[in-house]
Amino acid sequence: MQFDDDANLDTSEVKDVRGSRVPGGRATIGGGIAGLIALVLGLLFGVGPDQLGLSDGTPEPAATSSSAAQVQQSCKTGRDANAREDCRLVAVVNSTQDFWSQEFAKRGGAYRPASTVFFTGRVNTACGAATSAVGPFYCPADRQVYLDLGFFNELRTKFGASGGPFAQAYVVAHEYGHHIQNLTGTLQRAQDGRQGANSNAVKVELQADCYAGVWAHNATRTPDESTGRPLITSLTDQDIRDGLDAAAAVGDDRIQEKFQGRVTPESWTHGSAEQRQQWFYQGYRTGDMAQCNTFR
Repeated sequence: MQFDDDANLDTSEVKDVRGSRVPGGRATIGGGIAGLIALVLGLLFGVGPDQLGLSDGTPEPAATSSSAAQVQQSCKTGRDANAREDCRLVAVVNSTQDFWSQEFAKRGGAYRPASTVFFTGRVNTACGAATSAVGPFYCPADRQVYLDLGFFNELRTKFGASGGPFAQAYVVAHEYGHHIQNLTGTLQRAQDGRQGANSNAVKVELQADCYAGVWAHNATRTPDESTGRPLITSLTDQDIRDGLDAAAAVGDDRIQEKFQGRVTPESWTHGSAEQRQQWFYQGYRTGDMAQCNTFR
């Protein structure tokens, strides 16, 4: 996965509060088994922590800045994205939003951008307070994606994914898939409280995987506003394999087998490893969001 060295990165699309301190209150999720359960339940769920039962509902003060805004200082160009993980994720956010903005325009709509928040440990959101244990998530109430970069190490060490830059890009693009669902009105289908292999919760997650694939299909041909050239200059077959591997690693069956020793489809919220790979590849193969109707 390579970026155009001369492209300018738009760091306004990322809020970097790593190193910030959240004063007062208490963490809504602790470490140990509670944190592990929260991680298994919340991993790539795509909605805010209040909907996962992770917030006590008590308003808390906003974070105070300490060593925040690292990306604003360090991530200027595509060359930085080729050299640094956090800058690479800024570039992925830029590319993802470039694509969806242009896609909405082609379809006669108007895309509303969503920020990505880089945090460390704990963060307050319009959906409630959360710790890193819930994994990456999208909060529809404030239209922001939340990401502790330490998650990508856990994706390898706890969930057995091969990792790699595009595995990280897949995670980000999946969360932006939820933003697309929020804008188009399909995200709310997951909030009927039902679980299971045929539930709306699973269908919403699989559609977000498909939307991630649609972006990947178009990433190397989507012009960047700063140069008129694609920000992402190349995606290899190995990159796509890494994305498919990450999708499988967070399948409900894989997670249940690993953490509870048995597979219980009646409690699925994301879909199986095979389904997640299938729908990501459906989007990647077709490049067409109209082919992502998981609700049929």
